[in-house]
Amino acid sequence: MLTPPLSSAAVDTAAIAARCAADAETRRQLDPDVVKAIVAAGFTRHFVPLSYDGQAGTFSELMRAVITVGEACAATAWCASVSASISRMAAAFLPAEGCQEIWADGPDVIVVGSVTPLGKAEPVAGGWLLSGRWPYISAVSFSDWALVCGLVHTGREPESKLFAIPRASYSIEDTWFNIGMQGTGSNTIVAEDVLVPTRRAFNRTDLFAGRAVEFPHTIEACYSAPLQAVNGLFFVIPALGAARGALESFSGYIGGKIRNAPTLPGVPGTQGNRTTYEMALARSAGEIDAAQLLLERATAIADQGAAVTSLETTQNLRDCSLAMDLLVTAVNRIFRTAGTTGQSSTGPLQRFWRDVNSISTHVAIQFEPAARAYASALLKV
Repeated sequence: MLTPPLSSAAVDTAAIAARCAADAETRRQLDPDVVKAIVAAGFTRHFVPLSYDGQAGTFSELMRAVITVGEACAATAWCASVSASISRMAAAFLPAEGCQEIWADGPDVIVVGSVTPLGKAEPVAGGWLLSGRWPYISAVSFSDWALVCGLVHTGREPESKLFAIPRASYSIEDTWFNIGMQGTGSNTIVAEDVLVPTRRAFNRTDLFAGRAVEFPHTIEACYSAPLQAVNGLFFVIPALGAARGALESFSGYIGGKIRNAPTLPGVPGTQGNRTTYEMALARSAGEIDAAQLLLERATAIADQGAAVTSLETTQNLRDCSLAMDLLVTAVNRIFRTAGTTGQSSTGPLQRFWRDVNSISTHVAIQFEPAARAYASALLKV
């Protein structure tokens, strides 16, 4: 039986996510049915190796699917995208024995995580004792495994490593109360003296350089692309979907307003402001399209795997950050132009607006460091 393309399966996920979006904000995490839909669509298995019944998929296919879900709910798209990202890291860089342990029962495993070295690991016989706190772990309540980063102190310069730990090894603290992306349930992982064997750890430097383990299950291009060439994609693409959702909401609202609003004597009214609406609609749609074109090129570069050059890596960093800026500008204009009625707390536009602005604060998609890296690579300075 052939597995349907991820981008096709994502349509059903989007429908369920749209129905549950408001409730997810109240709950501060996704509905279990939404998580089941993410898994059923194939997001969690998208970058799992073929040898573990995964898809070893492409960044381009993931992008199409995440956009579809993001048009309905940015929080769902974010969790789907990030879970695919963390699974790719585990598949590409863990020793084969560690991968076998994670996907022993099949590819539909939810792996969450953080590459920020907030933990400490003490070397012991056969591995390390890991302790730490890692905040902002999206969808952590539904996780099967976590991939977290810690510093190993051996008397020399501390070394950063990523450690894969099963759900039974960590607790979760309820710390997610942000104004945007409320439904992601991005709470805090806490681990205390967790024994991690050597088969479930790898060096953070290998991750950033794209030095995947040399095993038959990692020959596909998706495993060898440098992290900095692909990392921003996982964060900005959900925002692209949300921006498209905001544009659709705005278009429907403004179209109805123009068609149905009465002409009131002595005031400009809707017809008097029609040019304002048309300008906002056209310019915002153009900026969102431009962002998508940038990201389509970035995913095509990422799909080259190890062939990605240093300049292309920094170009992707630049383009992800630039696309994010375009999306924020477009969505803010849409929100401003929608007016009081369009900004109703019961409507989807305010949620898209909050979510896109929240995503834009992520450290991986800031333009200034991306511009510096790109200029240094281009000018060789």
